[in-house]
Amino acid sequence: MRVMVIVKATAESEAGVMPSPELLAAMGSYNEELVNAGVMLAGEGLKPSKHGARVLFSGKNRTVTDGPFADTKELIAGFWLWEVRSMEEAVEWVRRCPNPMTAESEIEIRPVFTPEDFGANMSPELAEQEEQLRRKLVQQGKNGA
Repeated sequence: MRVMVIVKATAESEAGVMPSPELLAAMGSYNEELVNAGVMLAGEGLKPSKHGARVLFSGKNRTVTDGPFADTKELIAGFWLWEVRSMEEAVEWVRRCPNPMTAESEIEIRPVFTPEDFGANMSPELAEQEEQLRRKLVQQGKNGA
């Protein structure tokens, strides 16, 4: 199963406080363990929300709001995409993670939908289209797992 592991933002990450060399080294070692175990598919840190934008969809209308965004608890500072056998395995990997922030922090784990999760709404044609796109991403050297 694929899971997205979401590192929640903190006041410090939103302020642009960079991790120490020691934390960067610890996270690098942790990421190396994930890669060597065949768990990590992708992972990145995100810049503070002041560099971002949100697009609100309301019918045919689109409203763009530039960052920063006030409510830090709803923001993310980084993510991983993992392939694991179970949610329990994902939790065990997160328990081993160095604290990604200088203060108290939170990491959320969410399963990624599979085509089967959509049941009858995913027609064979749509499933084939999805598979073709994934193959194309792999051919382009991008993560399409």
